[in-house]
Amino acid sequence: MIVVTGATGQLGRLIVEKLIPRVPVDRVAVSVRDVRKAQDLAARGVRVREGDFAEPKSLAHAFEGASQVLIVSSNAAATGGDPLAQHRSAIEAARAAGARRIVYTSHMGASRTSAFPPMLDHAETERMLGESGLAWTSLRNGFYASSAMFLLEKGLRTGVFEAPPDGKVSWTTHADLAEAAAVILANEGRFDGPTPPLTASEALDFGELCDLASSILGRPLRRSLVSEEEMAAKLTASQMPARPLAISLGLYRASHHGEFAAVDPTLRTLLGRAPTSMREVIAQQRARPA
Repeated sequence: MIVVTGATGQLGRLIVEKLIPRVPVDRVAVSVRDVRKAQDLAARGVRVREGDFAEPKSLAHAFEGASQVLIVSSNAAATGGDPLAQHRSAIEAARAAGARRIVYTSHMGASRTSAFPPMLDHAETERMLGESGLAWTSLRNGFYASSAMFLLEKGLRTGVFEAPPDGKVSWTTHADLAEAAAVILANEGRFDGPTPPLTASEALDFGELCDLASSILGRPLRRSLVSEEEMAAKLTASQMPARPLAISLGLYRASHHGEFAAVDPTLRTLLGRAPTSMREVIAQQRARPA
């Protein structure tokens, strides 16, 4: 039994969708906080059970019979929670359930010294996995392409993208990363420990993204540099809380240091095709209704 957590979230849902064609559906189970949101999966033969990282006792039932558990990383920090405590609970529940392997959605920049705060949590979770006594695979996912589009959104409205100095990032889509995760789950043991960076085929900084968006969308988008101090002051004035502020500024600082610039062929190999490019992602933006 392969148990996928967070299966009603963006990445978890896609992983399940990509996994169902690759293994018998009666070997696929999901652990979700709200089973009502997964009834369509239940109708297709997926085992659906309630499980919440914040309620460790619920995980025993959700993980029952698991041979592998896919832990989608917690976003608890965004609301003041403790993602590491939640990851620890999930790891312990997987071990108690008798799982052979844990697959964890980490990040290409996972490091104890990163300037981007979430990378510290990923690095610590990988340390916990290494001490769990279980086989484990850490998916070193490229930076989500949707994050680039979210950050560009205001600039696309105003014509100016304003941010501190940055660096190249290998922006990668949820769909491609979900498919890679499904391939790895369906081929247990293909990777042991951290994978190579699972990235798209090119890395782009925000200046290059602005130029690309301008050419594809047919309207100007200018890259404007501001100091980190000026950006911090503006975000503070907009009532952004301390943790999101540190994450926002940390992205630019870490990318400026080259933490997300790696490009690796592993994702292309897993997919058997070229990963989706940012040109394609932006073109999809153009195709959406206004």
